[in-house]
Order: sequence, then structure tokens, then C-alpha cells
Amino acid sequence: MPLLWEDIERIAKRIDEDRMSVVPHFMGAMVIGQIKTFGKQVQAFEIIDGQQRLTTFQIVLAALRDVALEADSRYASELQKYLLNDGVMEHPEIERFKLWPSLMDRRSFTGIIDPEASIEDILPKQQDVGFVKKSVLAHEYLKDAIRKHVVVDGVFDEHRFEKIFEALKDGLAIVSIELEGGDDPQTIFETLNSRGVELSPGDLMRNFIFQRAKGMGQVEGSLNVDKLYEQHWLPLDRPFWTQVASRGRQSSARLDWLLTDHLSMNIGSLVSIENLYDSYRRWILNQRPFSSVVPELEVISASARVEEHLFRQGKSDPLGDFGRFAQAFDVSTVLPLVLYLATEANLGDRLPEALSILKSYILRRDICRLTTKNYNKLFVGLIPKLREAPGDQIKSLFESLSERESDIDRWPDDEEWNIAWMTRDQYSPVRQNRLNYLFELIETELRSDRNENIEIKSALTIEHIMPRKWQEKWPLPGYEDADSIDDFDMEFRSKTLRRGKVVDTIGNLTLLTQKLNSSVSNGPYATKMPAIRAHSSLALNRDLNEWNHWDEETIEQRAEILFKSAKRIWISPIRDEGFSKTVEVNNSGSRSGLPEDGTLCEFTYSGEVFRGIIKNGQLVVEGQITPFSTFSGASRTITRTSRNGWNDWYLDFGDGHLILADSWRKS
Repeated sequence: MPLLWEDIERIAKRIDEDRMSVVPHFMGAMVIGQIKTFGKQVQAFEIIDGQQRLTTFQIVLAALRDVALEADSRYASELQKYLLNDGVMEHPEIERFKLWPSLMDRRSFTGIIDPEASIEDILPKQQDVGFVKKSVLAHEYLKDAIRKHVVVDGVFDEHRFEKIFEALKDGLAIVSIELEGGDDPQTIFETLNSRGVELSPGDLMRNFIFQRAKGMGQVEGSLNVDKLYEQHWLPLDRPFWTQVASRGRQSSARLDWLLTDHLSMNIGSLVSIENLYDSYRRWILNQRPFSSVVPELEVISASARVEEHLFRQGKSDPLGDFGRFAQAFDVSTVLPLVLYLATEANLGDRLPEALSILKSYILRRDICRLTTKNYNKLFVGLIPKLREAPGDQIKSLFESLSERESDIDRWPDDEEWNIAWMTRDQYSPVRQNRLNYLFELIETELRSDRNENIEIKSALTIEHIMPRKWQEKWPLPGYEDADSIDDFDMEFRSKTLRRGKVVDTIGNLTLLTQKLNSSVSNGPYATKMPAIRAHSSLALNRDLNEWNHWDEETIEQRAEILFKSAKRIWISPIRDEGFSKTVEVNNSGSRSGLPEDGTLCEFTYSGEVFRGIIKNGQLVVEGQITPFSTFSGASRTITRTSRNGWNDWYLDFGDGHLILADSWRKS
């Protein structure tokens, strides 16, 4: 109903501004079949298709009439002619209504069209219970909308009312198809309704665009609209665009994703695929961004050329590589911004530079395990800012991302990134694609000018050098005999804890073929390392020859070496002297960070007490290399389990009294 009213208002405005430019808005087709009538009976037709549309129009007319009656307008009687018949009739109690709905709709409908009507004798009891609410609500909604439009400063504006009436009469059009004796109504109904096949957002947009392209004439016997379709939309009908692609938990045709990104880029706001058609329709009709459908289709074609590169994911193609990156890191929300940079921003051969900025921003945040929840607003929000920014678009992009200070959108500098790189767990099954991408680029970076330029075609997987199940074949030095280990040996427990903290870090990960991976997976160092050296030709694994043993220290040394390469690939932000990180506040109003500096913290786990202190807004724990930005992060690192740190840590604010962190937060 709101969409219909928007159409009516828009047409009324066009009539008032430039009547000659008004083209009737096509509302679809209806199919009718004439019913034989005799004597004084009013000529009647059976509605095969279009019942809902006609019923809605009648409710619109009734709402308009009722507003006219309230204002004592002369249009009240005029509108009544479109709702009720007059003259001689055989059954006036029925035939006086222009439209006679089915039983389920009849009671509510007739009450709206003629509140004075007495038709109880010809209506079954307790009919149209469900329809009552819908029809009455629609009628009330329309009356309220009409009042808001025609009452200005408390005074009824006859002129504005007249334009609404004219919009209904002259601005809306329906094709009426009247069946003849030999026509099959059911076949025609099924054909018009696509035999029950639901149209996709892409189908709806195509029809919407080319309905407006009609009437363009012809050249040399060919319709211009056909040439337009052949040039701009026929390429989008290829099987490539009908293939299903997934983003997060949603799956849809590539064409639908293209059009979603295209609209998001143009309006500078994220659009859901469910609301794609309605959002596009409103944008075109309300904003009128194009002089005709020709430039409208041209920009869609430009977007399609970019998105095809993103979908094909060619490694040697900057856009294709970004498509691979976006899929690996699950950041489809950045694609409208990429679309803008590749089309409207006119970056030319500097596009890879802009893409590199985005990849560095996203990857560094991912390694630091910073949230992605703000990405849906961040990236599309940059588009209007870049449109307004004078001068160098790449510089504006770089500076805009660099100046952000909070956890939800900060670009980690080398110091913060290095801490996460060296100490944070990076491996999990769901992160395999991200780590594959990261190590493949480091592999390319590690190759010197003297190395052959070899393309990696093998399917590579992430492998732990020291396996996650290291206890059996990679024992701690001095603890080779498992049976002799004292359960209360605190030194053993400390060394075990430290090893557990590094096994999933980047320094202990590499790339191997699936076959080699399977053969050496959990094997001992004495057999695993020679096999890797013998069968892997990657520069990434060649450097493993530098060590004749593998432990916590060598893992950290390798992580440092890899980090030097990573810094050359993924650039750091620009930092002003006044830059400072901020502590976020969550939706409930409580602090999502930590208490004030100097607060003492204590956590007991498996009989061991872990102590820390808040410094510079972070929790520094004794024996830990890196500080923590959350209690839960500290608890997970210490216990190697998923925990709510607010229920683990006790706080001492200097008075010797301990309070649970969660109790402090709530108070």
C-alpha cells in the first residue's frame, strides 16, 4: 500500500509541474470474461486475473471520497460515480456496486464502499474475518495519507485534492484483456503469472527498466529498445550471471549480488538483497538520477564489467585478486566501495594502490582479531565522503582509514600488528582460506630476483610444523618419559602452557600439498622436517633449513622473519602525533574495555594464581608477552578454552577488597 500511494503522489506532482511529460504508470494487466446478462441486469464481467488490483483501487477511491465528504468537497459526488452504479437494475442491492468481491471479502468491502448499505440478508454470517483487518487498515491508512497531502496548515486544499484525483484517472493504466468464446481462462491466468515461478530481484529490475524504455522508436526496421537490451542486458543473461554465489550465510545469483553492490555504491548505503528491487525502484522514481534509461543501463554495464573480474578471481588481475581476498576474509560489504573506486573514481592504473590500502586495513584488523561488525556501515559510508573529497581520492581513502581510533574501525599500526602476529592464535578450521591467502602472498614476497617466476598451481593447505597434538611425539626437553612426570610439577605445567600458546601462532604454520601434509601431519621432528625439506619447493619452507630443532624460541624467530615480509606487503596507516586509541562503550551503556589504570587483577585457574595490572587501558598479566584488551582474551589465552573473562577476574582498587569484574561492570 505505501508503494502505491508513493506512485500516486509522484504522478500528482508531475501533473502539477508538467502535465505534458506525464506518461501513464503501468499497473499490470487484468483478464476479464463477459457474463451474459438479460433484461434489467447491469452488464457484468468475471475477473479472471486482477481481483486484488481492482479491489485496492476501489478502496483508494473510497478513501478519497471519504476525505472529500469530510471537507464538503464537490469531488465527493464525482468519486461516488466510480464506486456505485445508478439507474434501473434487476438486483440493486448487488448490482449497484461496481465491484462485487468473493464471499470471504464481501462484508468488509461493501462496508467501506457504502457504509449505509443493508446487505445482511444476502451475506452468510461471520464471513471475511481475516479480510476485515486488512481492508479496514488499508482504508484508514489511505485516508490518513490523503489528509496529510491535501490539508495544509489545517486548511483543505482543493487544488492538491484535484491533482490526486487526476493522478488516479489519468496517471495509472491497466491493460484489460477480454476473453472470447474459445479462450481458456486458466491457461491465460497461468501464463500471465509465470506458472508460479517467483521472479528474482534481477528479473524485476530488468522488467522495471525496459518497461520505461518503451516508445523509443525504431531505426532501419529495428526497435531501439531491442538494441538497448542486446547491448546492455543480454550479456547479463549469460549463464555466468545466473550461477549461485554465497556471501556469508546468503546465496543468490551473481546478477542479484552485482545489482545489490551497484545500488549500494550509488546511494552510499548498504542494501539487502531482499529489498533490492523496492530500493532500486524508489531511488529511480524519487531521485531521478538519470535523464533516460540509456545512461542508467550504461552504469549497470560498467559495474558488471568490474564485478565479473571480482567473481572470476584471477590471481594476476588486481580486481580478481581482490575478489579472492574478499571471499577468503568474508568481507563482501567492502565491494560497493571497490565498485566505486573501479568506476566512478577514475583511478586508472592507480586502482591497485587503492585496493592495496583496503586489503592492508582488513587483513591487519583480522590478524589482531578486531571486530568486523561495523564494516557494513564503514565502507559504504566512505563512498559519499570520497565523492565530496577534492583532489586525490587515494590519499583521501588512506587518510580516512588511518585517522580512526576506536576498536570498531581502527587500522592497526606495526607495533599493534606485530604483537598480534607474534602471540595471538591464528589457526582455526574456518580461517583456513584467510591463512592460505596470507601465506601465498608471503611466498611470492620471499622469492628474490634470482628465483624462477613459478606459478603455484598445486592445492596447498595449512599445516602446523609442531603439531597441535605434540605431547606424544614432540615431548618437552627433559620430560620425554611421560610416566615419570609429576602432576604437580609447576615447571612442567608452565612449559606446557607456553607451548600451547605458540602452537597456533603464525610462526608455527606453513603451506604444504595435501598429500605431503597427510604423510607428515603429526609425525616426529626427526621425520617431518626432512620430508618437508625434501619435497617442498616453496621459499616459505626453504627457510626452515636454518634451524636444526623446533621449539617455542624457533617459532618466535620464524614469526619475526615472516613479519618483515608481511610489512612489505600490507602497508601501515599514517599516524599523527595526537593519535590515541579509545575504549568502546557497548549498547547496554557499560564499558566494554577495562577499569582504570593501576587496578590490580587476579584469576585462579587449576590451582594457579594469575596476577595482572591495568596499564594504558590494557590488562598486563605476569608471564605474558602481550597485554590484553579484554578479560575474556586473557582468560582464553591462559586456559586455552572459550570463557567469559568477566566471571574469572577479581579486581582490587587499592583497598585490599576483591570484587568480581562482572559485578564491577554492572555497578
